[in-house]
Amino acid sequence: MNANFWKNKTVLVTGHTGFKGSWLCMWLCELGAKVLGYALEAPTNPSLFELAQIDKSITSVIGNICNYDKFSSVIKQYKPEIIIHMAAQPLVMQSYKDPLETYQTNVLGTANVLEAVRHCEGVKAVINVTSDKCYDNKEWLWGYSESEPLGGYDPYSSSKACAEIITAAYRNSFFTDSNVAVASARAGNVIGGGDWAKNRLIPDCVEAWMKDQKVKIRCPNAVRPWQHVLEPLSGYLLLAEKMCVNGKSFAEAWNFGPDENDTTPVEEAIKKLASFWTGKALWEIDGDDHPHE
Repeated sequence: MNANFWKNKTVLVTGHTGFKGSWLCMWLCELGAKVLGYALEAPTNPSLFELAQIDKSITSVIGNICNYDKFSSVIKQYKPEIIIHMAAQPLVMQSYKDPLETYQTNVLGTANVLEAVRHCEGVKAVINVTSDKCYDNKEWLWGYSESEPLGGYDPYSSSKACAEIITAAYRNSFFTDSNVAVASARAGNVIGGGDWAKNRLIPDCVEAWMKDQKVKIRCPNAVRPWQHVLEPLSGYLLLAEKMCVNGKSFAEAWNFGPDENDTTPVEEAIKKLASFWTGKALWEIDGDDHPHE
């Protein structure tokens, strides 16, 4: 990654008040970029966005990505060169509780971003951050390549597949003959400091163990591609740089994940975390009925 590339670049981060968005804003500020954020209020309390006082270093606009008129006016006003779209409903379990909100945010929100870009001059690169769960899950033992069929059992996963289809459709329909490069980035199971979301393994373990309680685990044998938050973010930044420098040759879908030997079961991740914990680190299988994951 070329740090000089980012100096004085105007970069819009949607979802900037979230866990990954906050980290990305801090990194971009370190690189000397002019950062614009567009998102709802911080989704958790406490939040990394508020604790790190990120709003003091960037231009922060609070708004709903489903509000096309407001979002469109913001990008027309600030004219970002690069857009990294991360505003989303990011939780599988929450998507069962509120599927309509999940589809509105993840599907319509993506269309709003791309439609606004279509009517705004100066944008060079757009990255839509979706999920590794956008694939049709065959329950096989190897990973999925970018050419595998899209799908999704639950509202969250299927919403991300829809977002991928919309991204490809806009790229093919409207940006083939333009100067805008459009790509999507597929990553998941991101861990790191500043994550207080519910139904996330590491935060749930820490919260329970701080209270000397057992953490309840739903799927101990599920294999996940664990990666630290700075890893996929470095990928997004490198991809955006390549898209700006090399044009359309990088405008496609990309997987971002760890080495194969870091894709491990939930139980193994818990044991690894417990090995660093100085107090009691107890857990048990949650025998209650839960939606499909």
